[in-house]
Amino acid sequence: MMSNWNTLLSGERIRKSQRKDLRTEIESDYGRIIFSPALRRMHDKTQVFPLTLDDNIHSRLTHSNEVMSIGYTLGIKLCEDKNFLKHIRLDKETALRKIPVLLQNVCLIHDIGNAPFGHFAEKVISEYFHNLNNENSTLDKGEFFKLNNHQKNDFLFYDGNAQGLRVLTKLQFLEDTYGLNLTYATLASYLKYPNYFDEDVNEHIEKGNLKFSQVTKNITKQGKELSIAQSKHGVFYSELDLFNDIVEKVGLHIGNKIIRHPLCFLMEAADSIAYYMMDVEDGFNMKLITIDCIKNQLEMVSDQTLKEKFNNILDKEFISDNTKIVKLRIVIIQHLVDFVYVRFKDNLDSIENGDFNEELLSGNEVAKSLEKICLDKVFGNRDINSLETTGYSVITGLLDYYIKFIFSDNEQFQRRATALISKTIIATAIEENLVSICKSKIPNLIIKDNENKEIYEDLMTKLEYFNSLLIGLKKDTLNDDEKLNYEKIRFKLFEYIKPNFLDLTPYYKFRVIVDFISGMTDQYALKHFQKISGQAI
Repeated sequence: MMSNWNTLLSGERIRKSQRKDLRTEIESDYGRIIFSPALRRMHDKTQVFPLTLDDNIHSRLTHSNEVMSIGYTLGIKLCEDKNFLKHIRLDKETALRKIPVLLQNVCLIHDIGNAPFGHFAEKVISEYFHNLNNENSTLDKGEFFKLNNHQKNDFLFYDGNAQGLRVLTKLQFLEDTYGLNLTYATLASYLKYPNYFDEDVNEHIEKGNLKFSQVTKNITKQGKELSIAQSKHGVFYSELDLFNDIVEKVGLHIGNKIIRHPLCFLMEAADSIAYYMMDVEDGFNMKLITIDCIKNQLEMVSDQTLKEKFNNILDKEFISDNTKIVKLRIVIIQHLVDFVYVRFKDNLDSIENGDFNEELLSGNEVAKSLEKICLDKVFGNRDINSLETTGYSVITGLLDYYIKFIFSDNEQFQRRATALISKTIIATAIEENLVSICKSKIPNLIIKDNENKEIYEDLMTKLEYFNSLLIGLKKDTLNDDEKLNYEKIRFKLFEYIKPNFLDLTPYYKFRVIVDFISGMTDQYALKHFQKISGQAI
């Protein structure tokens, strides 16, 4: 079944808005991303080397810029291909204004949800909640056990991709719950794992045939092994309605299954190309990898023409090793881009049907060689492991502190902890739950506060109307009077009902804690932990 690329490239937004300049909606997304605080914070988030002070070594931001460049190149190559343009039924000019820019967008944001200290932090957070879920901990007064399966799995299988969707759609807070309000096309292409786990995973662990780290690889759905799109818990409970909206608007349903957006495969490949080569380059700059080490590993490549290209660079006597690395990078990236481009085109039908179940780079000998170099020489490095241990102490220490204080019976402890959390993160969670919080609080206020009883009763009657205005605001169907009514009611709800962090459900309290910690930069997380643990003032 051929995909509808007009739908896949939808410029519609979650909250409807009118275009105000010459850019396409997807081009406008790029500006929204570039100016976002979440993107800026990536300058101090670990790529491979935690807490490094060496400006030559990659951070998440410099890595993402390089991924963006590779993704953009792949998009341009596709738009120069007449057969591809015929397949997607777009003219070249239209395609050029959409596809390369869309790839640029998603490549730039692909790591925007990553916690401090890199992917290692994802494992730390998951393992932390795994322990909280299994050792009858009193740290949270048993509140974690009140969560439903999907809610629990948000923490048991914490993933930066799912966190990134929340960052993009909610946590860039401007007094509503739409975040950057990106197009459906950008959000759909970002969804590397359009899937969520909503079953009880404890039974899999308790059977004894699965370790916790293997659960995601072994859970089956409808008797089938998980596909590449299902291999991680990619959507939090808090974004479930939004996820369903994206899937519907962009057409990611094929029968009963939800598939990846085709361009997501190219984003994933651009990411792999960038980190395979640049992790080697970082290792070289940190003096962990030598030119001879690289040459010896690339000797394993069977393509003689390609091997000659590598050796012509690496064997030159009169150029520096730094120059060799740069020249090698150019040749390798070009080779991998061409490999990915051809593989994408050759498998486009199965990609569109959701039957392609591996990375585009899988099987490439050069990529395997680069990965082997990093495994042997970089990832097991003593300094990296030492700093990751520091990251472990920081992340677990922060979780211990905030969970212990926020779920304490002492309200003063709760307020002290919440006073340290980002106000916009708390405001986002309150805004997400505003109507339900008010429905819960108003009846008690009517009983307890006779002086304002009529105001509370009036607000109670207006809650359904307010909810309808929220829907109208999203669809951009409100007239000026309705917009004014929305603003007046919202103002009164905050003035009289005073929704606050303590009104949130246990799930959203955990959600706020993890939102706050995952949004920290490496240095901020370290310094914040040192302050709250008494190691610094």
